[in-house]
Amino acid sequence: MIKITLTLGLAFITLGLSAQAPAGKAKVGDYYGEKISETNAIAISELPNLLNTKDTLAVKVKAKALSSCASKGCWMTLQIDEKNSAFVKMKDYGFFVPTAIADKNVVVDGIAFIKTTTVEELKHYAEDGKKSQSEIDAIKEPKKEIRFLAKGILVVK
Repeated sequence: MIKITLTLGLAFITLGLSAQAPAGKAKVGDYYGEKISETNAIAISELPNLLNTKDTLAVKVKAKALSSCASKGCWMTLQIDEKNSAFVKMKDYGFFVPTAIADKNVVVDGIAFIKTTTVEELKHYAEDGKKSQSEIDAIKEPKKEIRFLAKGILVVK
């Protein structure tokens, strides 16, 4: 019994230490998760058309980061165009991005897919993003959106 308790305790400590946002601002050349390059990255604006023909797509995209989880950098949003964005989570919750990554250009490598996000989940992310209560209360409908499960993120010019 003591071995199980110690093993579980060590696992929680390890997860707690690895699950923290990197300190400081994101700088060109910084990477999070797997080390990736900019090679073969497509513009994120191409992604909606590519997802019209496939349910999921292994892809590397270049985009502007709009926001991230203000608490610990466990998710971020990318600008697709003036009206649309993509939501990015990190593979296996294994790495985070700096909470000050907004307005940086990034390359994200991973799996893209379409998901309908529930109202409850949208409100949770709005709270994480430090949205006002009126913005949170205004969320009344689920949202069909492009999602991304990132294995690596690179900050570029």
